[in-house]
Order: sequence, then structure tokens, then C-alpha cells
Amino acid sequence: MSQITPEVDPNEPPELPRDFREYEPIQPRGTDWREIGRKIWAPFAAIGAFLAKFGVGILKFKFLFGLFISFGAYLWYGGVAFAIGLVGLIFVHEMGHWLEAKRQGLPVSAPLFIPFLGASIFLKEHPESAWREFQLAIAGPLLGSLGALGVYAVAVAEDSNRLRAIAFLGFFINLFNLLPVVPLDGGRIVTAIHPALWVFGLVALLALVIYRPNGILVLILVFAAMELWQRWKTRRFAMSGGYYSVLPWQRLTAGVSYFGLAALLVLGMHATHVPHNFY
Repeated sequence: MSQITPEVDPNEPPELPRDFREYEPIQPRGTDWREIGRKIWAPFAAIGAFLAKFGVGILKFKFLFGLFISFGAYLWYGGVAFAIGLVGLIFVHEMGHWLEAKRQGLPVSAPLFIPFLGASIFLKEHPESAWREFQLAIAGPLLGSLGALGVYAVAVAEDSNRLRAIAFLGFFINLFNLLPVVPLDGGRIVTAIHPALWVFGLVALLALVIYRPNGILVLILVFAAMELWQRWKTRRFAMSGGYYSVLPWQRLTAGVSYFGLAALLVLGMHATHVPHNFY
């Protein structure tokens, strides 16, 4: 018996099985921006929830929080040795201010670390005279310089160029802080020598910014200019209150201490300078 095959028109599409007729063809989908937005927002929402729950507790420990953030920033920038050395030297410097504030009976906060800007203490009362402010301001660079000198002594004993580089950093930080502009220590120190040195410091800082532009230097320059203008406006009130009344021996002591410490720090930097390829 012969089998009859039905004729198939080649121009007609083949008939799909019955099961396939229930499916719709897949359409290309566009970019789902809402989904992408949810993925991007999720980490920020988690961080926000964490801060909302624990933020108040964190802020109660500003010292540890600032120390942790600063250490992480310096660790990312220069490695473990750089982070430990820099945080330690900054802490020693600030403890000089803290101890002197305590000696003067001034209410003072613990040092607050600010990444890439160092650290600072905060006073509820200001020193009563330029001489007192000199003592408070120079205590930081003095103790900080002794800290850097201690690192240098260990570097010599261990013949470590890495420790020499950290000591160099300590000497440099304390020397930079002697620039005679407020809010740096040098600006508060020279108050007991002669306030006119503020103008010299501002011009020198402006020249440094032009020669070697840097965001931190620009920020210090802006604050220094604002502080100089504020002190100029209140100069008569300060003079009438006896703030700038400094005895000759006090002025001489402040001058010798300031310029002598600056010279010693320059010598310290020269002794600890290590070429970059030696450590």
C-alpha cells in the first residue's frame, strides 16, 4: 500500500506543536534604572542605618573615632610604619598643649584627630595673656620635637633608615607648625614677641602657596587671613584688657625659644634626611 504524503506549501511557515503556542516570544528588555538605583542605594542605606543606631555612641568617643579614621587614612596613604609614626608624633605634640593647659588650669578637651590636618585640642577658656598663650602654644612643638628626637635616637641605635624618615617627618611637622600665622602654633607663639610678625607669616605663607600650590596650605591661608583681620579689629579691646602686656624678659624668652627651636628643627631635618631610594 502506498503512503500518501500531504502536500506542503513552502511559502507557509511550519506549524508549531500545540505546546509551543502557549508561550509568548521573548522581547528585549531595556535598562531597569530602578533596579540599578536600588543596588546603588542599598550600601548607603545600610551605612545610614548603622550611624542612626550607633552614631551617638561613636561621637561620645571622639578621640578614639578620630584616631581610628586618621590612622586608616594614613595607613592607606603610606603604609603601616608611616601611619603609626605619624599618629604617634602628632599625639605627642598635642599632649604638650594638653599638659600645659592642665598646668594653667584651663578646661581642655582630649586631642581630636582630623585626617590629613593633624589634631587639635579645644579650650573652653582662652589664656589670659599673650605670655600665657605663648607657653601654651610652644609646649606642643617642644614635646613634639622631643618625640621626634627619641625616634631619631632609636634610628641611630638600630641603624634604621625607615625610623630616620619618620623622625624627619616629626621634625618637619613641628617646624611647619612654627609658621607665624594663626591657627598654627607659631602664630600664637609670636604674639608674645610682636604681633607684627603675623603679617610676615601671612606673606610667607602666600608665597609658599604660589610656589607650591596645595589645598591644605590654601585652607590655612584663608583661616590665617580671617584670624589676622579679626585680631586687628579687636586690637584696642585686647590692649585695654592687658592681653598684649608682655614684660621685656618675657619677650626675650619667647624670641629666643621660638627662633632657637626653629633652628634646632632645621638641623634635625638635615640630620635625618634620607633619600627616597634608601628605605
